[in-house]
Amino acid sequence: MIVKLLLDRKREGGELAPDEIRALIDAYTRGDVPDYQMAAFAMAVCCRGMTPAETHALTDAMQHSGECLTWTGPSADKHSTGGIGDKLSLIIQPLAASCGISVPSLAGRGLGLTGGTVDKLESIPGYNAGLSLDDFRRVVSECGVSIAAQTAEIAPADKKLYALRDVTGTVPSIPLIVGSILSKKLAEGAGTLVFDVKCGSGAFMKTRAEACALARALVDGARAAGRRAAALVTAMDEPLGWTVGNALEVEEAMGVLGGGALGDRALPWPLPYDVVELSVELAARMVALEKGMGLEAARTDCRANLANGAAWARFSEMVKLHGGDLEAFAARPRGEAHVVAATHAGYVTRVDAEGIAKAAFELGAGRAKSDDAIDFAAGVVLAVTHGDRVEAGQPLARLYAPTRPGRLDDAARLVQESIAISPEAPAAKQIILEVVE
Repeated sequence: MIVKLLLDRKREGGELAPDEIRALIDAYTRGDVPDYQMAAFAMAVCCRGMTPAETHALTDAMQHSGECLTWTGPSADKHSTGGIGDKLSLIIQPLAASCGISVPSLAGRGLGLTGGTVDKLESIPGYNAGLSLDDFRRVVSECGVSIAAQTAEIAPADKKLYALRDVTGTVPSIPLIVGSILSKKLAEGAGTLVFDVKCGSGAFMKTRAEACALARALVDGARAAGRRAAALVTAMDEPLGWTVGNALEVEEAMGVLGGGALGDRALPWPLPYDVVELSVELAARMVALEKGMGLEAARTDCRANLANGAAWARFSEMVKLHGGDLEAFAARPRGEAHVVAATHAGYVTRVDAEGIAKAAFELGAGRAKSDDAIDFAAGVVLAVTHGDRVEAGQPLARLYAPTRPGRLDDAARLVQESIAISPEAPAAKQIILEVVE
C-alpha cells in the first residue's frame, strides 16, 4: 500500500476500495502510517466526503482495531451527540434494562463547557467508571446495565484518529463522525442502537438539515453492520431539564427515576417534562426494536417502570456494583446558592443553551483541557422554563460555585443575558424535530 497514492485519489474526489481503507486504518493503528499522512487523509475526507461504502469500511476497520464484545439475549444502547443539561443516559439506560434487555454502555468524559456522562456519575462518591472489560461484563450480567468509561481495548484506532482530528480542524465531517461514533458503539456488541442527535445553539450540529443528515448516516451505518437502529433529531436551543452541572444533573436524573424524590427528601424542583418525555421515547425505541414489540406497548412499559420503581432499582444496583454510595451522595451539602432574579415581568421566550453552559463553565462545571479538574458541585439550577410567566424580582436561576465564588458575578451576567423575557407568551417548544428509521 502506497499511502500517497490513496491520498492523491481521495484529494481528487475518487473512491477508495474497502480493502484500501482497512489497510490504511490497520497500518495507522500499528504506527506504520505517520500522523501527518493521516491528517492529510482526514482533511481530504472533510473536503471531499465519502461514499456510504467507504464510510462503512472506515467504521468496520476502526471497530475491529480492538476487542469486540458479544452478549447473549436482547441488548441495546443509546448514544447522544451531546447537549446542555443532557442527563438522559442516567435515566434511559437503567429504564431500558428494567424492561428486560441488557444495556452495555461505554461513555465519555466531557471536554468543553460541561461534563460528560462519566463525569456526572463520578460525582457520586465511590463510583468507579474505569472498569476492566471483564468487570464491565460482570456488572451487565448482574444487573442488566453498566455505564463505564471507554477502555483502551475498544476501538483504539478511533481514539488515535480523534485526537488527531481534534488538533487539525477535521472534526466536522459526517463520515468521520459516523465512523467515530459507530466504531465504539458497534464494538460494545449491542443488538440495537438508538441515536439522539441534538440540533441547535447548544449542540454540535447547529442546523436541522445537518442533524438530519447525521441521523440518517448513523442509522444507515448501524444497519449496514447488521444492527437494528433508529434516531431522533431533538431540539437543543434550550437546556434539557432544570440543571446544568454534574452532581446537579445526577440529582435531577435520580428524581426522575425516583418519581420526584431523592431518598426520603422531595426534590426542590418539579419533574422536568422534556427530560421525562424524551427519556421514555428513546428507551421505548430501544425496547421495541430489540424485543420486536409495538412502540406504544414499549412506551407503556417504560412509563410503568418509572412509576413502580423498577428503573430506579436498576440504577441503584448499577451504582452499587460500580462502588458508588448513593446515601453519601444524597446527604452531601448543597452549599450556598447565588440567586439570579428577573429585572422585569413577562413571559420566558428563550433560555439559550449555550449561554447557560458558558455560565456553568465559569462556575467550574466543565474543563478546557483533558487534565483539568471539574468541580462536581458547581452549576446552574434553572427556576423557570420556556413559556413561564415571571414577575420582577422572581428567581430565574440559582448558581453554585463552591470553589469559584469570584466567578459568580460573570456567571450571573451570562444567565441574565441567556433568559429572554417578553410581553407576549411564546409558542410551545418542540422537543422531537424528526424521527429517522
